[in-house]
Amino acid sequence: MDKYDCLKLDNQLCFPLYACSREIVRQYTPYLEPLGLTYTQYITLMALWEHRMLSVKDMGKLLHLDSGTLTPVLKKLEEKGLVNRRRSREDERSLIVSLTEKGEALREQAVEIPAKVAGGLRLPREDVQALYRLLNKMLSTYSA
Repeated sequence: MDKYDCLKLDNQLCFPLYACSREIVRQYTPYLEPLGLTYTQYITLMALWEHRMLSVKDMGKLLHLDSGTLTPVLKKLEEKGLVNRRRSREDERSLIVSLTEKGEALREQAVEIPAKVAGGLRLPREDVQALYRLLNKMLSTYSA
């Protein structure tokens, strides 16, 4: 075995994960563009559609994003009138994000997107479910 085998792309777990992630995000683009959203804005809204209101810290944990990535996304969503940001009354250091009526209404336009993207996957449902479980298991090891 060559000492450089560890540097071959074929021997990396990170490379197919990275390439698949980019491809999946690319699959969302034609559905998100008419809504004026990027993928990161979309998942941010998904978190809010589910939880209604979140601190930036909790949202970052949920989405696996740092505040340096999340802050510009939230500013842009606020400029679009989709979210409100305000300081917590209990803790001035905490920024709370909530949906506006416009942000809530966008949920109805987005409801078909997951099925459309899933329809483009060329894997059996069982494989998709197994992959989902494994990826979440892997993510949980980094979040612990």
